[in-house]
Amino acid sequence: MSLLEVKNLSVNYGAIAALQDVDFRVEEGEIVTFVGSNGAGKTTTMRTLSGLVAARAGRIVFEGRDILREPSHAIVSRGLVQSPEGRMVFPELTVKENLLMGAYARKVSRASLSSELEAVFALFPRLLEREKQPAVTLSGGEQQMLAIGRALMGKPRLLLLDEPSLGISPLLTQQIFSKIAELNRGGLTVLLAEQNARMALRIAHRAYVLEVGRIVKEGAASVLANDPDLQKAYLGG
Repeated sequence: MSLLEVKNLSVNYGAIAALQDVDFRVEEGEIVTFVGSNGAGKTTTMRTLSGLVAARAGRIVFEGRDILREPSHAIVSRGLVQSPEGRMVFPELTVKENLLMGAYARKVSRASLSSELEAVFALFPRLLEREKQPAVTLSGGEQQMLAIGRALMGKPRLLLLDEPSLGISPLLTQQIFSKIAELNRGGLTVLLAEQNARMALRIAHRAYVLEVGRIVKEGAASVLANDPDLQKAYLGG
């Protein structure tokens, strides 16, 4: 059984079809990526998985249970946790306070919280250097680290990453993608939505290509990275 299986997922914004009969799956231990241009439906897919956007039709089966109609807080409690597009950190809260908000929905001891914070700081040492600073004072790349760290504090079974490279430098993008791969090697399953197709395909196991709300290609990331059509459209080939 797949960790996540989505069938015939359709979403409308008014009369506009944002997603049309989207099917995909994520197996435990994988990095799966959605590749597509702006407006293809990547963020809509992520927000629908998290219960933030209502689907018109379809099924979202997570660990054998259909969560399509469940509220977002219940979905997070099940272990499907998102780091959203645009980071959405709490600007006036400190770095540490932002991270603790990630564990808000969980019943966890103070000792466990302290250990989990240490793990995030070990992954992103720059956050430890800035733990008492308000999040608004961080650079875009640092805020992205914070958003991922906050999601990790939710103890995800499946981590959803929506456009982690958006608005940050190429150097920090490389660092963050290296950390995503490191998390996966440690056993974390990741679903990644990303416009930077080259970087996404480099770390993913499998990929789906979204165009105008439909999946038009799927396969092993290494194979799609060498697909002539994909190279022309997304990889500058």
